Amino acid sequence: MIASRNRSVKVDVTHGLEGNMVMTGVSGNPELDEKVLAALRAALQPDLEKWVVEKVAEFVHQNELRAKELSLMERVVRVEGELKALREMESARFEAMERRFEALQHEVGDRSQATEKLLEALHREIDVRSQATEKHLEALHQEVSARFDAADQRFEALHREIDVRSQATEKHLEALHQEVSARFDAADQRFEALLRAMDARFQAVDKRFTSLQWTIGLGFSFLTVLMGILKFWP
Repeated sequence: MIASRNRSVKVDVTHGLEGNMVMTGVSGNPELDEKVLAALRAALQPDLEKWVVEKVAEFVHQNELRAKELSLMERVVRVEGELKALREMESARFEAMERRFEALQHEVGDRSQATEKLLEALHREIDVRSQATEKHLEALHQEVSARFDAADQRFEALHREIDVRSQATEKHLEALHQEVSARFDAADQRFEALLRAMDARFQAVDKRFTSLQWTIGLGFSFLTVLMGILKFWP
């Protein structure tokens, strides 16, 4: 980029020198002027080009350094601006956060106070209900104790009544057992008398059956003899 700038500067300087010399017209003779111009060009061009190149390079180097410095300064200014804006933004955010924390702290404090008041009221209510419950439990305990005492008395009276009834039942069972035993004895006696009567009757029936057998046998024998007599009777 520096070489191109040098070439453009040399061309501009040469054209400018020629133009100035043509415009001024050293002698008024064109051929002489051209020779003079060529001689001047041949004598001054190397030094002039070298000097121009050096000046241009120095100028470009200074301009590049200045451009870098300006760019760096611009970047520094931009960074400082951004940092300032960032600091302002962070400050605003921190202030907003502090305000929010303060509001939240006030709200938490108010809620804590309300909660403490509610807990105190709840504690008083619990105390009142606990006392009422204790009184109710005491009354219930007394009522249960009275009912158990009455139940014990009823069980004792029932036990005595059961004992009396058991004794009466035992006596009744003993009397019934004696009556049943007497009835069974009478039944045994009647059964034995019935057995004796049945034996007597069976013996009489046997005697009658034996007599009937003898009678039938004698009858058949008589008939047989009679039939034989009638058979052999002339």
